[in-house]
Amino acid sequence: MLDDTQDTGARTNTTHHAGAGAYPSGIQGDGVRDNTHPPYPRDGALGTATRDAGARTSGADADVRAAGGLDPAGAIVAQANEAPTAERPVEGVVQVLSPRQVPLGGLRALEVRRTLPHRDRSFVGAWCFVDHYGPERGVGMDVPPHPHTGLQTVSWLFEGAIEHHDSGGAHAVVRPGEVNLMTSGHGIVHSEVSTPGTETLHGVQLWVALPDVTRDGDRAFEHHAPECVPLPSGQGSALVFIGELRGVADSPIVTHTPLLGAELRLDAGARVTLDVDEGFEHGILVDTGTVTLDGARLERGDLGCVDEGRATLTLDVGDEPARVILLGGTPFEEEIVMWWNFIGRSHDEIVLARDEYEAGAERFGSVEGYVGDVERIPAPTMPPVRLRPRNRRGRGGG
Repeated sequence: MLDDTQDTGARTNTTHHAGAGAYPSGIQGDGVRDNTHPPYPRDGALGTATRDAGARTSGADADVRAAGGLDPAGAIVAQANEAPTAERPVEGVVQVLSPRQVPLGGLRALEVRRTLPHRDRSFVGAWCFVDHYGPERGVGMDVPPHPHTGLQTVSWLFEGAIEHHDSGGAHAVVRPGEVNLMTSGHGIVHSEVSTPGTETLHGVQLWVALPDVTRDGDRAFEHHAPECVPLPSGQGSALVFIGELRGVADSPIVTHTPLLGAELRLDAGARVTLDVDEGFEHGILVDTGTVTLDGARLERGDLGCVDEGRATLTLDVGDEPARVILLGGTPFEEEIVMWWNFIGRSHDEIVLARDEYEAGAERFGSVEGYVGDVERIPAPTMPPVRLRPRNRRGRGGG
C-alpha cells in the first residue's frame, strides 16, 4: 500500500495512482513522519488507554525525514536513525495506537488512517501494516502494476468493489465481506482498480510479513467469502476471514504463521467476551462506534493491542453499534526491513529487489489485463542511507 502525494499517474484527481496493496497508501514506515505530511502524533503511549494524540515528534525524526522522504509511489521507508520507543507493555495492559492521517492523491485526496507500522510496535503477530479508509464517496482507485516481496496482502472491504490482476495469473474482484489474499513469495506484480459501479470506498488494507522459511516461495492468490455467524453471547456476529476464532468459526485461507483476522459486528451496549488463543498477540481496530477493550477506550481508527498470555478479550460497546476488525497471531520474532512495497531482511536485499523490478526481471513477472495510462509504477530512488531492520517492538537492528 502506497502513498500518492506526488501522483505518478495522469488520470483525474478523483482517481488515485499508487502502488501497493489494494489501493494507494502512503507509507513512511515505522511510524516516523515524512517530509511532506503533517507531523505524526506520538500515539501508542503505553498504559491503560493512555495516549498523547496531539504531541509532535522531533529530534531523530528530522534525520529520518531527510533520509527517507516521500517517493512518487509513496514509499515505505525504514527508519534510518533510532527514534524514541516506549517500554514493553506489562501483562494485561492495552497499548493504544491512535491513527495518523495520511492523505493520498491530488485535490480530492483519499485519506487513510494508519496504525501500523508504528515507532513503538512493528507487528501484531505477523500483521505488519494496517490501513483503514473511508467511507469516501466519489473517490475512485486506479493502482497500476507494482511489485511486492516477502509478504501477503489482505484486502477486506465494507463498501465498494475492487478488481485485482496479478502476475501469477489471478483475476478477481474483492467485494464487501469477502477476502482477497495475495502471497508475493519471492516477487509478484499486481494492480487494483475500483469497479465502474463503485461510488463509495470503505475498508482495510493489511499486510502480513512472511517468515524467512517461506518468504522466497511461490506466488499465490486466494479468495474466500466467510459466513456471517452469531457470536456465542448473542450480542453480535462475526465474519472470520483468516484463522480461527474459538467457538465461532474458522477460515480455509492459507497463512505461513498462525494468524487470526475477523470482522465483528457488535450490538449497542453489548459486553462481549471472546475466547482467544493465549499464544497470540491481538489487536482491535475500530471501524465504527466506540469500544472499550479491557478498560481501554478505543475510538474510530484506533488499534488496541495486547500481548500474548491472555485467554479472553472483553469488549464493551458504547451507545451505538460497533464494527471492529480483530487481528491476532503468534509473536513474529524476526527482524525485517520495509521499504516501498518490499519486505526483506537487509538493506542489500531491498536494493536487489528494486534493481530487479526496474530491470523487468522474471522474478516479478508481468500483469495481463490492466488498462491504464501507465504500464507500471516505477520504483522510487533509494534513500542516501542504509536501511535498518526493525524488530517487533519497533526498535532498529544493526
